[in-house]
Amino acid sequence: MKIILFANTDWYLYNFRLPLACHLREIGHDVVMLSPPGPYVARLQAAGFHALTVPMQRRSLNPVREVALLNEIRRVYADERPDLVHHFTIKCVVYGALAARMTGIPACVNAVTGLGHVFTSDGFKAHLLRPPVQALLRLAMNGPNSRLIVQNPDDHAAFLHAGLIEPCYVRLIRGSGVDTERFKPTNPSSRGNNPLTILLASRLLWEKGIGEYVAAARQLRTEGIAAQFWLAGNPDPGNPASIPPEQLAEWQREGDIALLGQVDDMPSLLAQTDLAVLPSYREGTPRSLLEAAACSLPLIATDAPGCREIVQHGVNGLLVPVKDSIALANAIRQLCRDPATRQSMGRASRAKVLAEFDERIVFEKTLAVYDELMQ
Repeated sequence: MKIILFANTDWYLYNFRLPLACHLREIGHDVVMLSPPGPYVARLQAAGFHALTVPMQRRSLNPVREVALLNEIRRVYADERPDLVHHFTIKCVVYGALAARMTGIPACVNAVTGLGHVFTSDGFKAHLLRPPVQALLRLAMNGPNSRLIVQNPDDHAAFLHAGLIEPCYVRLIRGSGVDTERFKPTNPSSRGNNPLTILLASRLLWEKGIGEYVAAARQLRTEGIAAQFWLAGNPDPGNPASIPPEQLAEWQREGDIALLGQVDDMPSLLAQTDLAVLPSYREGTPRSLLEAAACSLPLIATDAPGCREIVQHGVNGLLVPVKDSIALANAIRQLCRDPATRQSMGRASRAKVLAEFDERIVFEKTLAVYDELMQ
């Protein structure tokens, strides 16, 4: 079977869906990667995949450009003639599903993490775009040869409540999974007497709670807490919530956090980490928390969709309210002062990932959706 995986960045395909692509190839499928151009296209090609590009500008509202983009996706689908297309993120879902219908592709899988900025923002532009996007999503996602994959029960309920899809076409698969052989515990004694390290790893977006993380770090350093606060990731200029470079530079000058940039070797970074934090406003199933949990780290996250799927309060971590830097600082302080609890929570994190989030579980459930459509 020939399968196209289509996402709005090459970075996403490489960092989140490459294991799925490799698994599909191992069991005999022909996999094509499709995204806008970017530096990770070459990495996908180096991994042995046919990687194609389309001129997608994620924030574009130019109707001429958008019609040209839809035609280009349709051309790719007509040339490649896949048996199944798997779309990630809302813009790819809308355009990809429409192109799939235009070219008669037999099966269409649409995967989203939440309703996206258009539905969650209170801005004027978002309110203006909401009705046409709703109409396009209803058209794109419904039909007997189409399935929507969501990553948590909150998103499942949100799509149904908004009337965007019939319940019979929705499937719940929690996240993209994690390789528990690559992400695994290390010997904590190898770190010696180094200061505690707290890590937030994500795209540098305001909605990831990064402002609250910086405020909590500033408060705890003022108190004399002996810890290092790390922030790993890059800004995402294609996202309206991306943190401006000048703000990042100011934080770097203030010295409360250490900006690590994009980190490709996450297992090595997590081996140097004592506590993983993600104070996000909303997630699908956050990969950074899964990777940290697989490495037996205690977690602190917000009591928000997606995060609470991974963090069980008091068992493998702590949950705090959204947009509350004081509560975040209190939780970090509590675990910094309690090494025994950090250790027991870390063990519980690893056990939860092995039981619920191992990538092999995700592969099996994803293939079940494919098989359902191809019968």
